[in-house]
Amino acid sequence: MTIQLLEFALTALIIELTPGPNMAWLAALSLAEGRRAGLAAVAGVSLGLAGIGVAAVFGLAAVLDGNRILYDVLRYAGSVFLLYLAWEGWRGAEGNNGEKSGRAAAFGRALAQNLLNPKAALFYIAVMPMFLVPGRQDVMAQSLVLVVIYVSVATAVHAGIVLFAASLRPYLVAGPHERLVRRLLAVSLALVAIWFFWSTHR
Repeated sequence: MTIQLLEFALTALIIELTPGPNMAWLAALSLAEGRRAGLAAVAGVSLGLAGIGVAAVFGLAAVLDGNRILYDVLRYAGSVFLLYLAWEGWRGAEGNNGEKSGRAAAFGRALAQNLLNPKAALFYIAVMPMFLVPGRQDVMAQSLVLVVIYVSVATAVHAGIVLFAASLRPYLVAGPHERLVRRLLAVSLALVAIWFFWSTHR
């Protein structure tokens, strides 16, 4: 079992290091709003991934995998949500309600973004079973352990991205170039939304 856990952790690390919507959005958010907002978003991402993981363990994600209409609804909704965040970043609407409300908004948006991500559910039902030890009766317990490992790895990677991006904030998002940088980040997020929509097509 230990070998399977290590192999699964390595697989999760490789997947999380691959550029995707969470990575791009967390970097953009941390550059625009700072470390605390970024870490609040990481908490939302982690909760969303954990929720989908638990749903997968109890078989709800299999329903999503077998229902093309529901899958497409979530795919469209997730892409539109990312485009909305990009538009909001372009307008510079975030960060005007104080730091505390900004963190709460970042957490909620990250949670919603990940609950609307069908790729996370497909990972749990397509990849995770390959790392279960065959012949054992505690399939649910094994699955929950793998969910915890995946969420832990994802949280560590995302927190690292936030801290790195936030460390660059004083040099990139300051002075006369602030609006330009924010709008470049918004355009980047819009491109990620398009990529997310294309990559989840099946």
